[in-house]
Amino acid sequence: MVNRMEERFGDKEERREVRLNKYLSEAGVCSRREADRLIEQGMVKVDGRTAVPGTKVAPGQDVMVGNKKILQKDESVVLAVNKPRGVVCTEDPRERHNIVRFLNYPVRVTYVGRLDKESEGLLLMTNNGDIINRIMRARNHHEKEYQVTVDRPVTEAFLRGMAGGVPILDTVTRPCKIEKTGKYKFTIILTQGLNRQIRRMCEVFGYKVKTLRRVRVMNIVLGDLKPGGYRKLMDEELKELYGLLGESANGPSLAQRH
Repeated sequence: MVNRMEERFGDKEERREVRLNKYLSEAGVCSRREADRLIEQGMVKVDGRTAVPGTKVAPGQDVMVGNKKILQKDESVVLAVNKPRGVVCTEDPRERHNIVRFLNYPVRVTYVGRLDKESEGLLLMTNNGDIINRIMRARNHHEKEYQVTVDRPVTEAFLRGMAGGVPILDTVTRPCKIEKTGKYKFTIILTQGLNRQIRRMCEVFGYKVKTLRRVRVMNIVLGDLKPGGYRKLMDEELKELYGLLGESANGPSLAQRH
């Protein structure tokens, strides 16, 4: 009988052996590029031995990233997590408050896009590498919604400037939707993920972000999920998510950090 791991691979050659970075990507640990970095940093072991770039894995071998065993699984796990402030979106074991250690989920999952250390709110985590790649592709224009508090009163000029596109990081941000929700508060919907984008956009207009909370990614909403809590996505949420991702085009991926 063909075992589950062998079913994951396509042809006979792949059933015998597969590159370690591909194995980790298909297991939903991370992208192949990030897998190469983990291997170079000595964080991956195969049968108890530290892996090196180019290592291949055969069915039945034990693969570990840090202290977690990685298995090829047929079941896809997709979680909505409410990341608290102070938790870091990284898998680096040297970071005491990294999100993987904080969540401590029994199946190996990783984050889809990042929230910086001082930001909080909705973070998707999964063991499905295809979902990770599709959501991360910059040209897919997937919506992400945030609630923001700043240190100065929100003005109409500020709203117009933010909505029209802001010059940061040697580019101009895409036009976005923004709405004032209080004297010092606004909601903003982005369709890209430049490094610390909202904070940098606000700084151009002399504003400093005090709190930043992501409340939606595509069709997935944070709702009343408590800080530090998580839930599995419901079937109807997953069905809609897969439908939206089915429209995704191929393209390079970008880390998303706000």
